[in-house]
Amino acid sequence: MITPLKGINVLDFSTLLPGPFATRYLADMGAEILRVEAPNKPDLLRSLPPLVTIKGETVGASYAYLNRDKAQITLDLKSPADIATLYELVRNIDIVIEGFRPGVMGKLKLSYAELSAINPRIIYCSITGYGQTGPLKNRA
Repeated sequence: MITPLKGINVLDFSTLLPGPFATRYLADMGAEILRVEAPNKPDLLRSLPPLVTIKGETVGASYAYLNRDKAQITLDLKSPADIATLYELVRNIDIVIEGFRPGVMGKLKLSYAELSAINPRIIYCSITGYGQTGPLKNRA
């Protein structure tokens, strides 16, 4: 197997389809993906039928496909202790991918400015349905 991204570490804050699909490709090329999920707001794909049982957990088949071979951590992004944990993780991360509405990562103190101050070589990718600016930017 060709793994051109072996040794690249990705912190994945995305949900639903676009971000997990992008990080699926990165993982297929050898990148190590650490997926961050909220304890009180799981990815909606977890419960989307058809359901499959993998390693004793029943999840949506699309969730299982998109997130296979990805490590996962559950963190409350509004918890100062969990934000501190993320800041420590970011020291060894190459790429951050997030799929929140524009401005959300800034409110959480996880914007490019905050994370690049910790790790100046970080690549930061924001995925939105309607872009970062314009009249539809806050549309889900």
